[in-house]
Amino acid sequence: MPKHIHVSVAWPYANGDLHVGHLAGAYLPADIFARYHRLAGNHVLMVSGSDSHGTPISVEADKRGVTARSIFEHYHERFLLTQQKIGISYDLFTHTDTENHHRIAQDIFLTLLERGYLYKERQTLLYSQIEQRFLPDRYIEGECYICHYPKARGDQCDNCGSLLDAVKLINPRSRNHPEETLIVRETEHYFFELGKFTDALLAYFDKHESHWRPQVMRFSRNFVAEGLRGRPITRDIDWGIPVPLEGWDEKRLYVWFEAVMGYFTASLEWANNIGQPDAWKAWWYNPEAEVYNFIGKDNVPFHTVIWPAELMGIDGIYHDRKGISLPYDVPANEFMNIEGDKFSKSRNWAIWLPDILTRYQPDAIRYYTAAMFPETHDADFDWEGFLNRVNSELLGTWGNLVNRMLSFAYKRYEGKVPDYDALTSADEALLTKIEGGLATIGGLIEAVRLRDALGTAMGLAREVNAYLNNRAPWSVIKTDPADAARIVYTTLRAIDNLKTMLAPFLPFTSQRVHEYLGYDGQMFGELRIEEYAESSRTHKALVYDGTNAVGKWALSALQPGQALREPKALIVKLEPEIVERERSFLGQPRVEGEIVL
Repeated sequence: MPKHIHVSVAWPYANGDLHVGHLAGAYLPADIFARYHRLAGNHVLMVSGSDSHGTPISVEADKRGVTARSIFEHYHERFLLTQQKIGISYDLFTHTDTENHHRIAQDIFLTLLERGYLYKERQTLLYSQIEQRFLPDRYIEGECYICHYPKARGDQCDNCGSLLDAVKLINPRSRNHPEETLIVRETEHYFFELGKFTDALLAYFDKHESHWRPQVMRFSRNFVAEGLRGRPITRDIDWGIPVPLEGWDEKRLYVWFEAVMGYFTASLEWANNIGQPDAWKAWWYNPEAEVYNFIGKDNVPFHTVIWPAELMGIDGIYHDRKGISLPYDVPANEFMNIEGDKFSKSRNWAIWLPDILTRYQPDAIRYYTAAMFPETHDADFDWEGFLNRVNSELLGTWGNLVNRMLSFAYKRYEGKVPDYDALTSADEALLTKIEGGLATIGGLIEAVRLRDALGTAMGLAREVNAYLNNRAPWSVIKTDPADAARIVYTTLRAIDNLKTMLAPFLPFTSQRVHEYLGYDGQMFGELRIEEYAESSRTHKALVYDGTNAVGKWALSALQPGQALREPKALIVKLEPEIVERERSFLGQPRVEGEIVL
């Protein structure tokens, strides 16, 4: 029976272009997972969007002397185009400045307040006399009081991952005016009383112990064991969602509190967009549904502790019964470093997706990134590694197998799959091994062991290459045409199965193989940018339409006599010069280029 799979994907701050760290940390793993489940016949809802209200957006706006709205709208548009180009198949990629998100976030705030999970408290914060305001955490830097990293942010330390209190930073300073001595002042805010959820969260962890990644479970349990304290959910800032209470006009909902709600609000937005306003309930109020949160490791506590607590607190909202779905799994990835060093926007130590998509095939980028996924430890995007793995594996193992076999079959068998008599034991053995890969790889993807799944598929491709080299139909055809025909059929059928196994990872080239093998239709649906109207304005979103998708996670249905299409080279060979060229861009000033589809 088909499952309901909800794929919730981290919301990127709309203050700069997407980079390979985003791709490796959350977006590509989520897409591979969603595409597999669609092929397997499950009901998938994959949502995310641009985080419009994070203070990084205000920081960037101040730096450029423009409004926060203009910054987020600019990068939201670029996010849509970039993800469409690399094939991240959201059912809805929206943003958090929609009327829908504002309304539901305010409803959630009021529900938590009514149910006794919020309280008011006076709080001491850092105040800038130059700017005449309390400084949001992202405007503050200083020495981490836990690990003593000298450039910790006011909200979180990038070095040790700890959530921080900006007032406790050692030698705190303003990003805008580092020479200023900040002062401490009192203000009043609402707090979320996390401690009330301690027992429920521990029971929740117990339920999911067997399938969460050990590092995610360990971090989450330790976070709770240290004692859950109230966290402020409002802040003194003018950009964000207004607090829906009289007398609180100058304050906004804290972004950490409202952005995670996007998984829920986007689900309702999607349901309204398709004209089925209650469709979201099949994932959010279905005890059999599985909700997966794809994030980077720096977001673990927000998704394993804070978001589940919020959901527990609002259970029953927009529904007449309880039983809201909590995350079934939070397969957080570690960090993807670049040439041995950490990502740094300020130093432009980054590989920006809009840039590299102008020079390399989307599937080449997807392949290398997936092969290097930081699932259990930090990984490194290395341009020499990219060159070698694309040329030796993606091209040498897979692309050449497809090209030489399909070219041979197309030329020697009048553009059709050859007919054959009974297969030999060697042919049957190969097909048995290849076809068994569907279950093995499917199981690995379901367990979110995506790197292993890709490695297994490429291992099977090497098996087919070995079979083909050993059986050599180009020689056999001269002396035993019947045997050559069965070799070609066996290989084509193996390629057909491999195409399916690789499709979640390599959707663009798998579609081409699908067509070369003579099939009609699209394995996956269409990914397009749509515009939606709200009462006060319109907004753009990326949407996946799988209505006409024909791909299935099933054994090859290739038949003798099936018409083939003339194949062309599948993978572009990379030249050694790219390594030094790409390395030369690191650390250098960058100019945003136009994103062309």
